[in-house]
Amino acid sequence: MKLAGLNTIENAHEESVWAVTWVPETDSRPPLLLTGSLDESVKIWESDDLILKGTNTGHCLGVVSVACHPSGVIAASASLDSFVRVFDVETNATIATLEAPPSEVWQMKFDPKGTVLAVAGGGSASVKLWDTATWQLIVTLSVPRPESSKPSDKGGSGKFVLSVAWSLDGRNLACGSMDGTISVFDVARAKFLHHLEGHFMPVRSLAYSPIHPRVLYSASDDAHIHMYDAEGKSLVGAMSGHSSWVLSMDVSPDGTALATGSSDRTVRLWDLSMRAAVQTMSSHKDQVWGVAFRPPGVTGVRAGRLVSVSDDKSISLYDYS
Repeated sequence: MKLAGLNTIENAHEESVWAVTWVPETDSRPPLLLTGSLDESVKIWESDDLILKGTNTGHCLGVVSVACHPSGVIAASASLDSFVRVFDVETNATIATLEAPPSEVWQMKFDPKGTVLAVAGGGSASVKLWDTATWQLIVTLSVPRPESSKPSDKGGSGKFVLSVAWSLDGRNLACGSMDGTISVFDVARAKFLHHLEGHFMPVRSLAYSPIHPRVLYSASDDAHIHMYDAEGKSLVGAMSGHSSWVLSMDVSPDGTALATGSSDRTVRLWDLSMRAAVQTMSSHKDQVWGVAFRPPGVTGVRAGRLVSVSDDKSISLYDYS
């Protein structure tokens, strides 16, 4: 497995770029890229050439997360202004505006079928689930305090929720918190199942394996990447190599590799069978806030793609093979 630099766009935004996701291809167009920035905008890019297709405004504070529906038709952006804007990718028309008081929202993801949008609720120590047919709130999942935490942690700051990930079947939802704990929920029953422990600093990124349904990967400010058996509640592996916070992570579509972005300004590619980093890319000059593999199924294109975004305002695109 290997990464090769393809294209970098400097000054892609006017401020730090904190969020990136792929927009799956549709019958009428190839895949696109969405980026979100502290400049309050969301930009849409043609994927391989990184040609700007459109700029979406509508938030009054920085955009910290972007997510795309599996259909590739609609997407969502979350901002520090406590709003989630759902919009049509082609026309930029606003489909829904979701309000998430009393605190800002952080990461969000659509479930595999596209019927539910999960939004990490930041300081509210909860995850909100929204019905994508009606855009009504289904339920608010409150993250319980781990039994092992100290009584002095009752302030709730440790339960600040940063990241979310859906299991492959959409039945379970994992969310990562500021205190390093990961909470797993049964979505249909809106029931907390258990915590996964092992990190001691914020868990900023989570992803389930596309080939091992029980395996959950996590990335943390403690500079470690963990592998969990999310149902067996056990830590099955740990990887380290970054010299600072691991801010972002994604699993390759074939499930054999992991990409991470760090505040050490690098993107690393990890071989999951070896549980070791096999390549380090240094195209960014500042913290790497987002990495994402292109989803499979691109017509007429064999090569994989990885994208990364950074505080240096740039977007880098890599060939993954």
